[in-house]
This record gives sequence, structure tokens and C-alpha cells, in this order.
Amino acid sequence: MFSRLVQILKIADLRKKIFFVLGLMVLFRLAAAVPVPGADPERLREFLSGSQFFGLLNLFSGGALDNLSIVMLGVGPYITGSIIMQLLTMIFPKLKEMYQEDGEAGRQKFNQYSRLLTVPLGLLQAYGLLVILERQQVLPDLTLFGYVTSMVTVVAGTVFLMWLGELMSEKNIGNGISLIIFAGIVSSIPSSIAQTLFSFRDDASQLPMYLAFAAVSVLVVAGVVLISEAQRNVPVQYAKQVRGRRAYGGVSTHLPLRLNQAGVIPIIFAISIILFPGLIGNFLAIAPPSYTTIHLISDFLITMLNNQWVYGAVYFLLVFVFTYFYTAVTFDPQAIADNVQKHGGFVLGIRPGRQTAEFLYQIINRITLVGGFFLGLIAILPLIVQAAFNIQTLTIGGTSVLIVVSVVLETIKQIQSQVVTYEYE
Repeated sequence: MFSRLVQILKIADLRKKIFFVLGLMVLFRLAAAVPVPGADPERLREFLSGSQFFGLLNLFSGGALDNLSIVMLGVGPYITGSIIMQLLTMIFPKLKEMYQEDGEAGRQKFNQYSRLLTVPLGLLQAYGLLVILERQQVLPDLTLFGYVTSMVTVVAGTVFLMWLGELMSEKNIGNGISLIIFAGIVSSIPSSIAQTLFSFRDDASQLPMYLAFAAVSVLVVAGVVLISEAQRNVPVQYAKQVRGRRAYGGVSTHLPLRLNQAGVIPIIFAISIILFPGLIGNFLAIAPPSYTTIHLISDFLITMLNNQWVYGAVYFLLVFVFTYFYTAVTFDPQAIADNVQKHGGFVLGIRPGRQTAEFLYQIINRITLVGGFFLGLIAILPLIVQAAFNIQTLTIGGTSVLIVVSVVLETIKQIQSQVVTYEYE
């Protein structure tokens, strides 16, 4: 492993790309340390620790909500805008054609619409969050000018992170948006370990519990890697073609269908959806006491999310549904069957064309069932671990583990592909 790292660092161009991406991640963490003026850190800490909803929002912001920084919304509005655009492809065929059939130019135009949608979504989320924090006395009373200034600052922070993510992605060293979330998750690990060590110092009788927790953590990470890399190979045979004096084709290969075709996207989608009821409930809670109906709706939404069983069930269901949805958007069996047929290939025992598409559709449905169940289980893993071990200072964040493992695997693959390219040249 050390020799491989030395080999990577010897390639000047690749070394510059890696250090450039690392520098942007450090820049993000510096921005996350710049707080909004007037915030009360103690009151903010109490408020975040008592709310599961804002704990999710903090994860989504890459840990930038911990000290109410100028980038406290993180890349949430951008991801929400991307989700809306993905949903619109199911309604408007032209958007789907732009995203899937118009090549790189169409995807760039599609992504540009997502960026434009980020600004109004960011303004709405910033206003709602500022109102909630003001009512909770985390922020001082804001004037109209204070609201406008804070909203513009926070949305500018989101656009800044979106720009950093684009710069990272251009270097082909992992996905920039995922790397930003990854940096926020990893930055919180030292403080969690420190809190656990302090609690262990006060009560050493919990040593067996911590050892069991460490063993479960290793098994969970190994399981995430195994499921993330698992795939079903569909055998494909290409017919031999004779052109002039040369023969082409006649080879046997396979079509890899990943068990987790959607990656970490369904969990991110589910977090985005589950954040809205909590945000609406907290926003409605500031209504005057005379509006009893509004307060009933607010109490219902807040209570529903604070109930661990209801929250876990809704979260699991959303992840499961979005796994099927995103797989259906990104994986087109008919297009793959047509492409295989054009190149003179066929699946063994299956006729080319429509029957091949139906065969691939059946396979992807079956393996997505397993992948969706796995993602849902990973999403609610923190609830299971806390109930089993009763350790509050250190827990296995299923979403965090999946994001970290997925980002590391994807980054390693992209670096290795570039190493292979340089070695070939």
C-alpha cells in the first residue's frame, strides 16, 4: 500500500490534482469555522442536541451547522434542486431526453438548471432556519436588513460550496459534492472519540460494551464495502463478424449489474424529503397562540419526527422507495438491450431486443430489492445501535458510514484509473 502511494505521488499531474482537492476541502472547513455574527454557541449546542431533525440537517451541511457558520446550509439546497430536476424527468419527456440522450452537452444544461434552482431553494431554507433560530434565542432579534443580509450571506455560502464541488469534480478525484459532505463527517470523528474516552475514564466498567461496539463497527464497514462492490454478471456473447480478411467479435463477456445500483443517492434523497416536514413544523411553531390549528399541525409534525419508531419507519420506507426510483431513472434496460444488439451481442438463452430488455428488467428488480433493503437498514442503523449499546457519545451513523465508504471507494477507483492511464502512456 505504501509503495502504491509513493507511485501515485511520483506522478506530478496526479499529485497536483490530489493536493488541489485537499486544499479545497481545507478551504471548506475554514469557511465552516466562520460563524454568523451574534450567534449564541451554548444555546445552539443545546438546541441541536435536543432535535433529531437538526441533527440530520447538520449532517447534510457537512457539519457546518455546529457553530452556525456562513455555510450552514451546506450543499443541501443544491441536492434538493437536483432531486426536483430528477423528479421532473418523470413528468417532462424533453428533460429526460436532455439528461439521457443529448450527451455531455445535455447533462451540462440539465445541471445548469439545477444550479439556478439552488438559489430560490436556498433563500427559502435560509429564511425558515433563521426564523427558527431567532425564536429559539440562538440568534438575536433580526431586523429586515438583518434578515436580508443573513439570507444573502448564507445562500452565497451554499453557492460557494457548490462552486468548490464543481472544481473538485473537474479534477476527476471523486465527486466534489460528496467530498464536501465527507469532509464534514470525518471532521467530527476526533471530538466523538474524545468524548467517548472521557466517559470511559469516568466509568471503566463499560469496557466490554465499547469492545463489542468496536467489533460491530468493523463488521458494519466490511458489510458496506461488500454490498457496495457486489454485482450480478449477466453473460453476453458477441457473434463473430468477418470484414475482408479479418474476423471480429466472437468473444464472451458479461454485463455487470451492481447490487447497489443507486449508491448513496437514495439516502440523500430521503434526508432531503424528511427534512421538510420538520422544517415546516418548527416554522409553524412560531405562530401566535390563537392559531390553534396551525399549532396542532406543528405539534403533529414535530412529534412524528421525534418518535424514534415513526421516524425510523418513515426513513426506511423513503430510502427503499427512492432506491427503486433512482435505479429506474438511471438504468434503462431497453437502451442497454438495443446497444448490445447493435454490436452483435446477445444474452445466452435470451432473444435480442425486447426479450433481453424484459430479462434485464426482471434481474434489476430482484437485486434492487436486496439493495433497497440494505440501504434502508443502514439508514436506521444509529437507532438500532443506540438501543442495543446505550452509547450516546459514539454511535455508528449508518448514513455517515455509507457516505464515507462510498466516497473513499469511488475516489480510489478514479485515482487508480488515472494511474493506469499514466502508466499506459
